[in-house]
Amino acid sequence: MKDSDKLKKIIDLRKNLHRKPEVSGNEAGTSAIIKAFLKELEPDEIVEELGPYGLAAVFKGEQKGPTTLIRAELDALPIPETGKIAHKSVHPGISHTCGHDGHMAIVCGVGLNLSKNRPKKGKVVLIFQPSEETGMGAAQVISSENYKKIKPDYAFALHNLPGHEKNEIVLKKGAFTAASKGMTIALKGRTSHAAHPEDGQSPAEAMCKLIVGLQKLPENIQDFSLVTIIHAQLGEVAFGTTPGNALVMATLRTFENETMASLTQYAERLAELIAKESGLEFSISYCEEFEAVVNDTEPWELVNESAKELQLKTKHIRIPFRWSEDFGKFSTLTNSLLFGLGSGKKQPQLHEGHYDFPDEIIPAGIAVFTKIIEKLNH
Repeated sequence: MKDSDKLKKIIDLRKNLHRKPEVSGNEAGTSAIIKAFLKELEPDEIVEELGPYGLAAVFKGEQKGPTTLIRAELDALPIPETGKIAHKSVHPGISHTCGHDGHMAIVCGVGLNLSKNRPKKGKVVLIFQPSEETGMGAAQVISSENYKKIKPDYAFALHNLPGHEKNEIVLKKGAFTAASKGMTIALKGRTSHAAHPEDGQSPAEAMCKLIVGLQKLPENIQDFSLVTIIHAQLGEVAFGTTPGNALVMATLRTFENETMASLTQYAERLAELIAKESGLEFSISYCEEFEAVVNDTEPWELVNESAKELQLKTKHIRIPFRWSEDFGKFSTLTNSLLFGLGSGKKQPQLHEGHYDFPDEIIPAGIAVFTKIIEKLNH
């Protein structure tokens, strides 16, 4: 198959995936499309049940060597697509506006190369994980029984980056993306008639103190931290009733996992103090927890060298990105690297309704991963 035919096949796959997006935890159709594509490549093994709908293709070499894992994400977002492209999402309110369709296409392109040029030593595992957007997918994959078959020595992934030149490789040692978590604080008081608020226990003042106090917490922390209030709710719409319950929801964000532990502790202590001061009961819960992605030196050098050999422009950043990525779960367990692939300075930002992954950057993504495999498994 000519290179132009290979690329067309991969772009057609990408557009098909874009048309049929599925949100986290519901990626059955996406997983089936990927499985059908991978089966055509005749890998040595297809590993399924890596978390809900997760799967991997395994290409084995004849000699002993390292296991190299390359990861893509299956899920889309609950965001209506507003663009007018021919391959627009057929599922109302759901879209691939983070570019995971492009990430999957790139890793499938790597598989296409591997089917014609198998590794000589060790093995290469192309993994497609669910639920990245909720921070649950990588943990589900790693905790699944079938993940024991993989045991990677290295793990690599990329993320497309609007605002950077197309095909630019963005690199950083150490923390690359932030740790984050969603925090919900529930306050419970007592309702009363609105004519007699003194007979109740309203959480209104405590809720306001929490909103202000949580946002001020980073002032007490030396390293980067951020608290963003994303939602608050007080009582019900009932003009004859004083409120008895309140919710405050916030996103906590740091560049280091240790700083996240400190910020969380401060936030919990603040909630406890304010609730007690107001005579309220309180509870705290968390969701969408992401660890920081921490890049290791050896894989950083591999990607840096690969980009140079491919004559791709590199950009070395000093400050981590504020957004989060659940590849952090892989980075805590093995030598790993998440790198950026520029998707265009005029490209819409991630999660915008008219975002569409640019097919022009697919060859560069495939080339970098293929070069890494050459260095480790040939």
